[in-house]
Amino acid sequence: QEHVVESGGGLVQPGGSLRLSCAASGFILDYHAIGWFRQAPGKEREGVSCFSGDDGSTYYADSVKGRFTVGRVAISADNAENTLYLQMNNLKPEDTAVYYCAAKLGSCTYGSSWFVGLDFGSWGQGTQVTVSS
Repeated sequence: QEHVVESGGGLVQPGGSLRLSCAASGFILDYHAIGWFRQAPGKEREGVSCFSGDDGSTYYADSVKGRFTVGRVAISADNAENTLYLQMNNLKPEDTAVYYCAAKLGSCTYGSSWFVGLDFGSWGQGTQVTVSS
């Protein structure tokens, strides 16, 4: 069964950095994509980044390009357990939100736009990121 769990959120000052982790298990990452999403109070959920497990391609929302980086650290030899990270640098108050990781079958560009997140079926519980002085 597909399972993803986020961790690493917290309070950081503007200009600071945080690294979120997404522990993914129960599926072969090579055949899936992992998306990072966020939702701020009173706002709709938006896509932040997407990682395609088949070829390692990465995609970013315009609002985070150049500041956020997504990557994978494989854990098991069969790629059935992996940890993905979202390195967030030069954080801004508008980055404050609950951040989620989610998994879907296929690459980031397969199906509907990854940014919307409709094709992602396995979601974590979320981790709070607060950027404030």
